[in-house]
Amino acid sequence: MNTKKTVTHTLLLLLATVIWGFAFVAQSKGGELVGAYTFTAVRFWIAAGVLGIVILVRHRKGPRQWKPLLLGGCVCGVLLALATNLQQLGLNMGSPVGKAGFITAMYIVLVPIGASIIFRKHSGWNVWVAVAVGIVSLYLLCMTDDWSFATYDLLMLGCALSFSFQILSIDKFSASTDPIELTCVEFCVCGLVSTIPMLIFELGPAPAAWTASLSTWDAWIPLLYAAVLSGGVGYTLQTVGQKGINPTIASLVMSFESVFSVLAGWIILHQALSPREWIGCALMMVAIILAQIPLRYRRKEKPLEPDDLDEPDAGTE
Repeated sequence: MNTKKTVTHTLLLLLATVIWGFAFVAQSKGGELVGAYTFTAVRFWIAAGVLGIVILVRHRKGPRQWKPLLLGGCVCGVLLALATNLQQLGLNMGSPVGKAGFITAMYIVLVPIGASIIFRKHSGWNVWVAVAVGIVSLYLLCMTDDWSFATYDLLMLGCALSFSFQILSIDKFSASTDPIELTCVEFCVCGLVSTIPMLIFELGPAPAAWTASLSTWDAWIPLLYAAVLSGGVGYTLQTVGQKGINPTIASLVMSFESVFSVLAGWIILHQALSPREWIGCALMMVAIILAQIPLRYRRKEKPLEPDDLDEPDAGTE
């Protein structure tokens, strides 16, 4: 991929992070009203419907590769459902929006490790330095004098692990499938997987209360934001943006979502940022910029020896 396309795909991922950062506020408010599994299931069914309309309108021509589309959609969808539900449960249990964003961003550490082990993809030294700077920024933003791992912190760490596998799966399947169609199948699977615990734990025990919770605009405004913007637009931007880009760089760019989650909490929920947290935000920006610096290697050519110019022996293939 040339430099111009790399910059374009990076900007698409950055736009997705802005949408996702502000979605933490919508998730926090909406999940409290309708329940964690209901919020996840409804938002992804709506998002799948939006993308389905887009697919029908654009009339894509040419044969489809059904096997990677369905397989990739199922794998990515299950991982997305696991990650999103863990995140939503953590928010429902009282995790602060900014803290949730930065613990989720721990996948910046997990993705390059997974890419190296699973896909044997090489990342330049600048990417690994950026990862180290990102870890320092997370320390400054998350570690406080009274830091302790509550249950919702552990849920967020599980969410980060699941998102790291989801990112690697997107990188694996997006190269051989249409990104919008892949995202649509992924959302359908995520909605289906989330519907099962919704029926068991939220609708089943109290159907009247469940119906009432979905009958107000207070619930539907965050649901529509999470579904249409965070889901339909954001995850499509992720799938398109990740196509052909190094997954470690992609994860670093998307980790900037955590900074926007803090800003969203500050702007909308009036959560103040300390000087230490602002320094952490600045370091995260440094990490992202550092990861985008192209490295050029020029291997020194070995001079030709006289024997190298000899004709091959007869009968040698």
